[in-house]
Amino acid sequence: MTLLKNIIKNTLLLQCLLLMPIIWINSSLVAGEWRGNIALESRFFLNDADFMQDSEQYSLRFEPEYIHTTEQDSLFNFSALLRKDSMDDERSHVDLRELSWLTFGDDWELKLGISKVFWGVTETSHLVDIINQTDTVENIDGEDKLGQAMINLTLLRDWGILDIFLLPGFRERTFPGIDGRFRAPVKIDIDNAQYASSEGQDHIDGAIRWSHTIAEWDIGIAHFSGTSREPILVPTITTEGLVLQPLYNTINQTSLDIQATFDIWLWKLEVISNNGYDKDRYSAAVGGFEYSFYDLSESGIDVGVIVEYQYDERDYDLSGAKLTNSVVFGSRFAFNDEQSTELLIGLSINEEAHNQFWNIEASRRIGDSWKLSIEARLLTHIDDSKPFESLLYSVRNDSFVMIELARYF
Repeated sequence: MTLLKNIIKNTLLLQCLLLMPIIWINSSLVAGEWRGNIALESRFFLNDADFMQDSEQYSLRFEPEYIHTTEQDSLFNFSALLRKDSMDDERSHVDLRELSWLTFGDDWELKLGISKVFWGVTETSHLVDIINQTDTVENIDGEDKLGQAMINLTLLRDWGILDIFLLPGFRERTFPGIDGRFRAPVKIDIDNAQYASSEGQDHIDGAIRWSHTIAEWDIGIAHFSGTSREPILVPTITTEGLVLQPLYNTINQTSLDIQATFDIWLWKLEVISNNGYDKDRYSAAVGGFEYSFYDLSESGIDVGVIVEYQYDERDYDLSGAKLTNSVVFGSRFAFNDEQSTELLIGLSINEEAHNQFWNIEASRRIGDSWKLSIEARLLTHIDDSKPFESLLYSVRNDSFVMIELARYF
């Protein structure tokens, strides 16, 4: 058992070394395809920073991807992210998003390597999405994820799809550095993270998920056991002074996600029950609906109206900040034009403190290979006299507008 456990712990290295010969030695390989994008991003912050950071931030991003198929029912996939940032050294980073080999039969699939897996149905928060670690330095919306080493067996049956995951090699969450924006008021000591498990990053996580479509209902039920992707930030006195040390507890989380499609209505729900984050088990949920207006006034524009409610059973998170529930309103515009113009507007309102967080995203293709994107993250109505009434207080001056021009190949 000890030998087997050590082999599993080193799966990440073994897979990376063994996948390449599989691809190149096989004489029946079909030509692969390179694609990806390179982008220049500019962020302009609307207020002076609390910690003397710059008001303008520029970065260059490169995301190459390579896909190679074989005649033996298998697929090799590689993708990476490389970013160089002008302001924050922690945002200048390289991550291997995907380095995986997939083989499959009529009713099964097996994936080995580093990959990304998405679970969830709601628009504003993905409580059930727990396989991959959040890449916080990329964006504050939680949509960007780090690659995760895994062995994933998928069974395709009449009664549903069963996914079984073995997850070696824990990834720690990324955080903005002391020169970055959207940072904590105290330095986060990412070099000295703590773990509840004595195995630390070598702890082997596991997950299982059943999903099925029954008439109008898409249902997913999952259970995860392993190291929490969400760290507790523990105030600690070191030789550098006061810092926040990330503490990763060992958790068990059971989740349910449901999406029901009734004509132009989409009803969505995600629910989790989690123990191990703190001493007590807690529940959280996000749910709501999206209603679509197609070809509005014969303009060719589709408009979706989104309403969701975010609930968390806890009163405070473990950093001492008060948790209150939020209602989110949004609209999605699809212009259905040749340039694939899209616009998303969202407003999150904290039901007790009435803080407001605006999220605006727009994109438009230019020609065949270029894409212009604009994002705005705007924080309003944050009461300076109540610093613990909102998780947004420490970043209250970090509203920004982002413009990105990307070249796809």
